[in-house]
Amino acid sequence: MALLTYIIENDAPHSQAMRAPSAIAALFSILLEMPIRLEKSGYVMDTLTPLRPVPSLCAVAAALIIWFLIPVPAGVAANAWQLLALFVGTIIAIIGKAMPIGAVAVIAIALVAVTSVTHPDDPGAALDDALSGFSNQLIWLIGFSIMISLSLNKTGLGARIGYYFISLFGKKTLGIAYALTLAELTLAPITPSNTARGGGIIHPIMKSIAESLGSKPELNTSGTMGRYLSLVNYNINPITSAMFITSTASNPLIVSLIAKGTAGSVELSWSMWAVAALVPGLCSLFVMPLVVYLLYPPEVKSTPDAPRFARDKLQELGALTLPEKITLAVFTLLLLLWAGIPAMIFGPALTVNPTTAALIGLAALLATGVLSWQDVLKHKGAWDTVVWFSALVMMASFLGKLGLIDWLSQTVGKGIDQMGMSWVGGTVLLIIIYLYSHYFFASTIAHVTAMFAAFLTAGIALGAPPALLALILAFSSSLMMSLTHYGTGTAPIIFGSNYVTLGEWWKTGFVMSAINLLIWMVIGGAWWKWLGYW
Repeated sequence: MALLTYIIENDAPHSQAMRAPSAIAALFSILLEMPIRLEKSGYVMDTLTPLRPVPSLCAVAAALIIWFLIPVPAGVAANAWQLLALFVGTIIAIIGKAMPIGAVAVIAIALVAVTSVTHPDDPGAALDDALSGFSNQLIWLIGFSIMISLSLNKTGLGARIGYYFISLFGKKTLGIAYALTLAELTLAPITPSNTARGGGIIHPIMKSIAESLGSKPELNTSGTMGRYLSLVNYNINPITSAMFITSTASNPLIVSLIAKGTAGSVELSWSMWAVAALVPGLCSLFVMPLVVYLLYPPEVKSTPDAPRFARDKLQELGALTLPEKITLAVFTLLLLLWAGIPAMIFGPALTVNPTTAALIGLAALLATGVLSWQDVLKHKGAWDTVVWFSALVMMASFLGKLGLIDWLSQTVGKGIDQMGMSWVGGTVLLIIIYLYSHYFFASTIAHVTAMFAAFLTAGIALGAPPALLALILAFSSSLMMSLTHYGTGTAPIIFGSNYVTLGEWWKTGFVMSAINLLIWMVIGGAWWKWLGYW
């Protein structure tokens, strides 16, 4: 309250400025001056978490330059261009980590509301627009699913699954790699946080196996098997993230963008996505451990003690507990509902909306006591995802509604068209640019929000079959995670265990990105053709 009073008492000029056309400049001025003014007024900066100066200035500068200095292109509405300025500033702030992504999202929502860019003549409608993302069903599907996935760690079911596969296939280092692959694939459909799955569940299992067999970075024994298993551990994650709508947070957003970008002609259900990804996904999961094995072969190739270690861990866990049985039953129910099995067997009357299914699963876990309401309330990641996801979906949606995406896609399409390429060559070029531009992003969701809709529309304008283009772009949005040690939340967790050098990580990531892209474009394209998707 004291902070609010200080701002009100000291910002009369800014309050007037907010009513002027330069409202955005005034608001940014307040934000940038606030840390200095608070310090002068006696607030202790160590207790606050203000904007980081350099990325904040970059974000503000980019927004102001687009808003005030770059002329609005012909065919683009002024408010659409202004929303683009806010959007670009938001993306730069996210990439530069000016603040936690949820905090950046709140500021973005506030800016859309206060500047009325979506409804210049109706501030009330602009506020409704700014908050509209919170009514998106797909956002809550991810939020509820993240809450549900808490039960995997709380009950120990996730670790049990991992150790079970290692007990079966762990006699060779390559076998351990495939065991980790099978474990993550099993968890992927019901773990929408790829970070929680690869970094929170599979990585501790991988690390405990490596350490139990003497592979530790501090002992300079990473090469025995830890380096190999770490690279496998991470490179499973982008592939499994591509295989299900519910296996990473950006996939539901992609489904929404595809439906909008194709005017509803391509609408991917959970089962359609899973079937489309099945063959290329399994091919990638089979090939990846072998490729990494060739790049960085483990010094220890036989691990006869690993299955015994895994069995000991399973013995420590004991028999399957009641909470684990309930969790397993809930996940089985969710998979059946998401895949539409009841509707297939008993008719469309039993079709259940995916978000409704997630609500049913969460309600069951709460009612049985597997999860408590305190567990849900304390899961900051789930609520954080709902907030920032809502902001980005809202901004991306209105960029489309205001016509900016169409203009941008036509501009890109004309540029490629002038090169004299067919739709095949143009599509390949678009996909390559889209995937490898992830070197400049530290967030998959930021990348998807910034580029997906424009590249989809541009490819369609070139003559690419909408379904084919949509699927390749959708799956590339996960496969691109392999490139860097900052490409998604899982990366810094596994890289931080210090088994792999930066050069080894980037080399493996580039090689796997090229191989995965080839598999999904060639084998995947043929599979989707056979399915009749295009």
